[in-house]
Amino acid sequence: MLYYFFRFLEQFGVPGSNLWSYISFRALLALMLALVVSAWFGEYFIKWMKRHNISEVQRDAAIDPFGVQKINVPSMGGIIIIVSVLVPCLLLGRLRNIYMILMIVTTVWLGLLGFLDDYIKNFKKNKDGLSGKFKILGQVLLGLLVGLVLYFSPDAVIRENVEVEYQGGVRTEVVHKDQAVKSTKTTIPFVKNNNLDYTQLMSFCGKYKTQAGWILFVLVTIFVITAVSNGANLNDGMDGMAAGNSAIICFALGVLAYVSSHIEFASYLNIMYVPGSQELVIYICAMVGALIGFLWYNAYPAQIFMGDTGSLTIGGVIAVLSIIIHKELLLPILCGVFLVESLSVILQVEYFKLGKRKGLRQRIFKRTPIHDNFRVLPSQLDPDCRYVFRNWPHGAWHESKITVRFWITTILLAAATIITLKIR
Repeated sequence: MLYYFFRFLEQFGVPGSNLWSYISFRALLALMLALVVSAWFGEYFIKWMKRHNISEVQRDAAIDPFGVQKINVPSMGGIIIIVSVLVPCLLLGRLRNIYMILMIVTTVWLGLLGFLDDYIKNFKKNKDGLSGKFKILGQVLLGLLVGLVLYFSPDAVIRENVEVEYQGGVRTEVVHKDQAVKSTKTTIPFVKNNNLDYTQLMSFCGKYKTQAGWILFVLVTIFVITAVSNGANLNDGMDGMAAGNSAIICFALGVLAYVSSHIEFASYLNIMYVPGSQELVIYICAMVGALIGFLWYNAYPAQIFMGDTGSLTIGGVIAVLSIIIHKELLLPILCGVFLVESLSVILQVEYFKLGKRKGLRQRIFKRTPIHDNFRVLPSQLDPDCRYVFRNWPHGAWHESKITVRFWITTILLAAATIITLKIR
């Protein structure tokens, strides 16, 4: 809203009003405003939750070998994050931009889905929360919505990057086609011609390959949103873990969104130019600011937990952002921590079931998701169970050390993701 107000004042030559046309100015302002709102609103929200005795069902104290009791700690902290993101976006963003609209819808949709889960846990005192099938259904519907909007909206277009050779191939220049088009192309890392077209994958459909390509794109969108959202949910198991990792991931996505929205940078990096995606930088900066502000209360020892209201929303936001800028195939690298968390749970469950059919008690890790594997003492292990990684790591790490080391890992993965734009 403020964006349109100051652009209106710019017509009358009001000093300083032209600043609002700069993405860098609005993005940094969004980051600062989100951080302040998160820190300010968070304090009152925590007091309100405690005053009404609304807290998460007591966590199993046996998980922590250091005997830290986390009792009567409020949850649903994702509300703080969502409010802190929406306020700057509504004030500073261009609300007629299709990508900003999609991000706001994603935030509200998954926020409500996570809120239902936390409501059942906190108010109904049912630790199981919302049924898993309803969570998956909500994520699938969002993926379907995002895919269809990107297909039908005339504003969701790209300008494809192509290489032009001069002087017999001695010099190569990257240019972008003049015409913006609908496209099912996405960036694929580590190859010279780094655009993968879903339509080409469906070439066996003959004259219907374009329609089949869009169907495949929508299915990929649904899968990515569901996978990343649940991965972020699994990562939310220690104080500051999910918030810190997500802030780093969002920062890297902010870099990718900015270069994708800048035609000169897009040409230099030989990636698609996505007109209008600069507004995503505003949203991403608001998310980073909100997450950093939330860490003020969520860092060890946590005064409030994120809950599914936050983790499901953050994971979905990361997925939708990557899809909009056509970088979803970089997520296995960028969100490597989320991927490993999910795989550890899947492998643990399947390995346990395999042993159960043979009459054996067996596990791969001492505990999953994988971050819990690092805080288990030998005395906490089941003596009748065989563990593949029984002696890894030796001893138990403190929760804060595990969290910081996961942050460091995510920083390395974020840097590697950005580097892939040049390694081909």
